[in-house]
Amino acid sequence: MAGLMAGLMIESMVGPNEVAAFLHRHGWGDADRRPMAGDASARRYERLYRAGNKDAGQGLLMLAPPGPMATEFITVAAILDSLGLSAPRILAAEPDLGLALVEDFGDDTYTALLDHGIPPLPLYELAVDSLIHLHRHFSPDGAAARLPVFDRELFLNQTMLFCESYLPTVLDTVDDQAIESFRQAWTAPLEQALTVPNSLLLRDFHAGNLFHLSDRPGVRACGLIDFQDAGVGPVTYDMVSLLQDARRDVPARVTAACLARYTAAFPNLDPGLFEISYNVLAAQRHIRVIAIFARLAGQGKPDYMAYLPRLLALLGQALGHPVLEDLAIWFDRHLNAVIEIGQQPRQ
Repeated sequence: MAGLMAGLMIESMVGPNEVAAFLHRHGWGDADRRPMAGDASARRYERLYRAGNKDAGQGLLMLAPPGPMATEFITVAAILDSLGLSAPRILAAEPDLGLALVEDFGDDTYTALLDHGIPPLPLYELAVDSLIHLHRHFSPDGAAARLPVFDRELFLNQTMLFCESYLPTVLDTVDDQAIESFRQAWTAPLEQALTVPNSLLLRDFHAGNLFHLSDRPGVRACGLIDFQDAGVGPVTYDMVSLLQDARRDVPARVTAACLARYTAAFPNLDPGLFEISYNVLAAQRHIRVIAIFARLAGQGKPDYMAYLPRLLALLGQALGHPVLEDLAIWFDRHLNAVIEIGQQPRQ
């Protein structure tokens, strides 16, 4: 899980003495602790090694802000496990402290495997099969009934972060009329994006948060993490997260094969509505991520801006869809020197 999680200094986290006491209470007081590399997350992780076993991590210590974040991770992990998917087992947890001990999936992330030259298609097909399984079996009741709903208002509020965090970095002035026209351009497309079925929406379902667990059968071979911000929303969203990744190029042939694989699994799903929803939520996600990365850069983390060219290219592809014509016009008017609308992905 190295390189996936944590990163932001969290002033509200419990102190070292409380962490040591937590580990002692749950039988891990003698474990060696090795901090893991961070990312744009409000959590830190440490890999734990039992005395006498220095070769393999046996568990992960999750340190999060006390309260909802740890609770939501535990809730969603239980839902995924009940559906036959691989979320990390919770070995011990005290959410009020923001502390949990979770299963260590190892180092075979999709990112690491792809960087070592493993062919992408089988990995991505396994990830799609996991989504197909999830979308067939998830029911929004029980614990899932308490999850947030990704509706038009939530998606719209997320897009407005773009005006707050990114536009001031590229425009000398941002007038109220431009911001209001930006908001209005989203109204109809978001309504159309929500015409596809809802399911559990994991939100950050991409290569950096997926593991290949080769010793597990079927869809359980795809390990899932970083789902504490999950909710209930359109089935297209996680397909966008997977196939339009801010951090890496997904070959067009892989994207096409995965989209065909998913839609073939749901013959009653209107392909036209799926395409509209997929493109609208692609634009929405890329705009939100651009805003987040711009904000992180302003907080002294400029490395995230290295992903901006890819994000702008992906946004341009999505804006080439006719349903986003008004938004494309807005970008052409206000940011025509920043983004090329309709640019196609590499093969």
